Amino acid sequence: MIRLAVRVRREQAELVLAELLELVPAGVEEVQVGEETIEYAVYGAPGELPSLPDLNAVVGDALVEISTSHTADDWQERWKRFHRPVLIEAPPPPPGADRDVPALFVRPPWEAPSAGRDAGVQEIVIDPGQAFGTGAHASTRLCLELLLALARLEPPAGPLLDIGTGSGVLAIAAARLGFTPVLGLDHERESVEAARENSAANGVSIEVRRFDLRSETLPSMGAGNARSQSTVVVANLLRPLLLELARTMPVAPTHLLLGGLLSEEVQELTAASARRFGLRPREERHSAGWAAVWLSPP
Repeated sequence: MIRLAVRVRREQAELVLAELLELVPAGVEEVQVGEETIEYAVYGAPGELPSLPDLNAVVGDALVEISTSHTADDWQERWKRFHRPVLIEAPPPPPGADRDVPALFVRPPWEAPSAGRDAGVQEIVIDPGQAFGTGAHASTRLCLELLLALARLEPPAGPLLDIGTGSGVLAIAAARLGFTPVLGLDHERESVEAARENSAANGVSIEVRRFDLRSETLPSMGAGNARSQSTVVVANLLRPLLLELARTMPVAPTHLLLGGLLSEEVQELTAASARRFGLRPREERHSAGWAAVWLSPP
């Protein structure tokens, strides 16, 4: 098995990732290398990996280094070790609050259950398959934190739309918290299959559809209004798709949670949402150079 690694400049990493996923739809491994460099790696047998001319065309001026190495026969087990459990702590209750919001413990199926944890922790088991999102990536963790903060603010009972659902972790967490109905959308067939399987494994009812944000209209989820949108919209995507969402979303949601941003991109996305819908940032979260923002009407 060969590991093909592409190191790129951090400020151009998300654009490179978007192009790489066109070449490798099954996904890539992402590693932070120092302050200014991101490494994306793919695994495969000879002849299965992207060609160097294709990679050079995709990466362009962002390229720092391309390297290949042989991996040990236990690479699948090492890949499993890369996906670790993560605990998303419950936000502290405001003064006088009488409603509890659980913490979230997200783990892959090969990790042991959270034995000994109290009833205030909801456990979610996610098998990523070939889909993005086990809860371990900073952008997913930040979205989960904002989802808990929203659930703390008001009872989670209305519809929620998860755009770019990946493995379904955000949609499943939303259903566990009490949002209903929950609809997950993703362009990749592998993600749709993974999200459906994960929702069944976690005993929650969510609908998952294949969807192309660039060419299709967002489905309606509001009752009694054919043009209404979900009360809550969650989108953990890269900047170009988030800008497309801000441009094409027909109706402003009550709450909009955006993830997948680099920290320096937050202002651009909040400005786009303000121009179109008058939404204002309510809360921001940052981790390891990534950011997520929660927007709502003034």
